[in-house]
Parts: sequence; C-alpha cells; structure tokens
Amino acid sequence: MKFRLLFLLFVSLPAYGASPEATYGTRAMVSSRSVHASEAGVAVMRAGGNAVDGAVATAFALAVAYPNAGNLGGGGFAVIRLPDGQVVTLDHRETAPAAANRNMFLDDEGNVIPGMSLASHAASGVPGSVAGLLAMHERFGKLSREAVLAPAIRLAREGFELDFDLVRQFEGVLPAMADYPASVAKFTKDGELYREGDLFRQPELAAVLERIAAEGRDGFYRGPVADAIVAEMKRGGGLITHEDLAAYEPVWREPVHGTYRGYDIWGMGPPSSGGPLLVMMLNMLETLDIGALGYGSSDAIHAMVESARRAYADRSRHLGDPDFYDVPLDTLVSKTYAQRRFADFDPAQATLSRDVEPAGIAEGQDTTHFSVMDGDGMTVALTTTLNAVYGNKIVVPGAGFLLNNEMDDFSVKPGVANLYDLIGEEANAIEPGKRMLSSMSPTIVTRGDDFILATGSRGGSTIITAVLQVIVNLIDHGMTIEDAASLPRIHHQWQPDHIRAEPFAISPDTMRALKAMGHDAFLISRVDRGIGDTNSVLYVDGMIRGFKDPRREGKAIGF
Repeated sequence: MKFRLLFLLFVSLPAYGASPEATYGTRAMVSSRSVHASEAGVAVMRAGGNAVDGAVATAFALAVAYPNAGNLGGGGFAVIRLPDGQVVTLDHRETAPAAANRNMFLDDEGNVIPGMSLASHAASGVPGSVAGLLAMHERFGKLSREAVLAPAIRLAREGFELDFDLVRQFEGVLPAMADYPASVAKFTKDGELYREGDLFRQPELAAVLERIAAEGRDGFYRGPVADAIVAEMKRGGGLITHEDLAAYEPVWREPVHGTYRGYDIWGMGPPSSGGPLLVMMLNMLETLDIGALGYGSSDAIHAMVESARRAYADRSRHLGDPDFYDVPLDTLVSKTYAQRRFADFDPAQATLSRDVEPAGIAEGQDTTHFSVMDGDGMTVALTTTLNAVYGNKIVVPGAGFLLNNEMDDFSVKPGVANLYDLIGEEANAIEPGKRMLSSMSPTIVTRGDDFILATGSRGGSTIITAVLQVIVNLIDHGMTIEDAASLPRIHHQWQPDHIRAEPFAISPDTMRALKAMGHDAFLISRVDRGIGDTNSVLYVDGMIRGFKDPRREGKAIGF
C-alpha cells in the first residue's frame, strides 16, 4: 500500500483579525475542537445534565470524532467551578509503569536513543482519561453513566461523515503507522485512503465504550480491554501491565489560585506547569500597565517575552509531580516572588536567555481543550492529550483506540529537550508511578459571579502563553472574547532563544523596535500553523458566550 505524505500536514491557517461572533446562550454552552463532540455535550445538557455531564459526554465523543488528541488511551486535567463558586481540580495525567526507570531511554553510553520516548510501545504511560472522566461524573454528574456515554457510543457505532481536515490528517499520519496493522486498518477504508464525505465507523471502539458504560472503570482497566492493552505491550516491548492498569487512580488536587487586577485566576497545579506559570507571568505583568502599552506594541510584546523567559526557566528546575518532588509552589505563585524575579526587567532592553538561569528557591503537540458551562454557573475547563499527534501511532488491536507517548514529557536525561524543546531536571525525572510534567493549562477566571471565563488550549509548550494572551487581551486590552481569542499571538519559552510569532502578530515597525531593544539576538520566526487553539466559554452581562478559536476546526454550541 502506498501512502502520500502531505506537505502541509496538519496546517491550518491562523486568524489574522477579528473572527465571527461568539455563540450565545443562557442555559448551556460547549466549545470544542469537534462539532460532533460539542453536539454530544449539549445534547446531554438538554436532557437535564449539568456542565460535568456535558463535559464527560464531550470528552468521550472527542475520543471518537477527534482521534488526533481526543482519547481513551491518554490523560488530562480538569478545572471545575461549582455553582457555589468553589473550584476543584482533577489530575488524570498518565503515570509511568512500575517497570519504568530514569535511564530507560538511554543507551549503554548514557546517550538518548533517538525516537524511543516518542515512537515505541515503551513511550506509553498508564492511561488516565477513562478513570478521570468517570471520577468527575461520579462526584458531580446528575445523569446516569449510560446516558453520558450514549452519544459517543452512537457516534462510534453509526459513524459520521469525514471532513477534509480529518481525511488530510489520516493521510498524513498513515506512513508513521505502516508497521502497526491495527492502526492502518482503523484509519483506512479496507486498505484505501478515506475521502471527504466517507462514513467513518469504529465498531471496536464502540464496544469498548459500551463496556465502560456498563461496567465503569473495570470495563477499561480490567477484563478484555486491559487484556488487549497488555497483550500489545508484550508484543511490542512496552511496560504497562495488568497491575499498572488496575492500580491507576486520578487525584483531586487543590487548584492553583492567583489574582490579576481584581480577577481570580484558577488553574491546574503540578504535575501541570500551566497553572503555576500562568500565575507567575500574570504576577510579573501586573507590575506594568499592559493596557496602556497597547496590544501588539513592542513594549507589550517585550514584557510578555521577558516574563515568559523567567517563568519557563523556573519550570525546568522546580516543577514535577508533587507526590514525588517537593515543589515550592507557594513561593512560585506568590506576588513577592514575581516582583523579585522581575526586578531585573529592563523595559528598554532584552535579556539574553543564556543569562537567565532557573531561580534558586529555598524550601525546587497534540492536545485538545474544551470548555463547558451551564445556566447555574457550573463550569468545566478540560484539556486532554495523547502528547504527539495520534500519540505513538499504535492502535490497540481489537479495542480501536490509540496509545499515548507521554513518557517523552519526562526529562529523559537532564538538560536534553523533549518534543517541545522543553528542558527538565531532577524534578521531572522518570520514576515508577510518577506523573510526567505537562503544559496543559485548563483555566477558569472569575470576578465574583458576574464574570466567569473557562479557557485552555492545545499546542505543547505554547499552551501556556496562548492562554495568557486570551486573559491579557480580555482584562488589559478590553477585547471581546472573539478578538481576545482570534487575534495573532506570539510565544517565548526561555529555550530556544527566539520569539515565535503568527503572521501579522509583529508589524514591521514593531519588529524594528524589538530589534532596537536587543531582540535581534533571537530569530523572530513566523509559524503558519497558528499558536494554540483556545476554545472558550465566557459568562458576562447575564449571557453565556461560547467561542471556537478559528485556528482549528470545531464549534461552540449552546442554548
């Protein structure tokens, strides 16, 4: 069989200006990467479910309709605001198998084995998505488990028409799946490439979902599905065992909380770096009048780059799984620390990344995000991932879902960058049962009961800065949610040095001003895929607004 690799694999045109209006509603809203997933979430809420029911239905439907990142074989994080204003967070990140060790991706000479942490069975961590979604539903849902899984089961069993985007993705990823017959069988039509408009049925995945609906977590982590996962691990030299699967548990954690100009920022704590870095950067930017600097100005871009440079440097040393490493979280998110960390900020001069080291503290690409809100103010921001596009490209035979390659998110060797050029140290070293550090940043922003924003993004290391810019655009620049989420973005992460920018994010005169500040030491590059995919829901002025980031397909749906 011959596959053609598309030159423009996974490329979508970014938005260069204001987008169409948001979707409006008063009782429910879902904004996600998939029209089918958004419809599933809304259908469940129309049937009497709350935002958690809608979020669980959306997530399971994403596993069917958006296999790039929607998943049963991956993991994620959820930030949940309850109707009384309480905020809780759920960590259902994957864990390292019991047989994992810190040198598992190194050769006998201590060098990293190229590709092993991404493109092998050993790259898979123990999946957490199913356990996490079921834990959310059991604690806060209103409808039955069967009811919230019904839309996803129907979607998998009856199928849906493929659009151009998914057809292009399948064609592009198939060459990397050539050694895995179950993967080729799933993403081709009897060995031939799918075409736009073809019906995509997934009976094996439907059977797994039906088992989960009937048996709960035992339908995935024990029995035939677990047997299939372990058999595939043994076939390909992976590490996940029956014991690993049975022992997996999601963790309810305290949210990361900060404030920014009178707004409350609620995010996910370690092993997510998203909440801590977001609060750190906002604390630094709060020392400046960002609104007065102006959107897209050289001064505003310079300030965001310098705050990110320091925050991402600290990420490399101090952030990891708090169950294994003493993360100095209270210090990192304090305003006092931000003022000290930003004390050397020069508004007229760039800092060289090589001169920025992780601070000493005395006390240490593919993903998808969706947001859900109901009429009672219950709000869910949930980000889930397989890590790379289509994970490690391995479909579990007989089960119809992909495995993740999240082990690459550990620091496979101190000082060696991962897929997203992120560097780690001891805090994120591989250990059995440990959760790998993440950039996922599901975030809720509130101001009393009058302003509730749920947002988050895809995009590996760019997730955090994408979310940052949505918040800054809304609060500092007074934008609508449409403009805040669609106008061009920039990104910086300490290493590598250069600023990444979407087309038209940096005008020629702004470029000249940045160079005059010293940013000509960096390659200011342009990326044509767009930075992030921030699916957001905003309640303000008595109305729920849902907005789908125009950089990717999908839809906000509400009523």
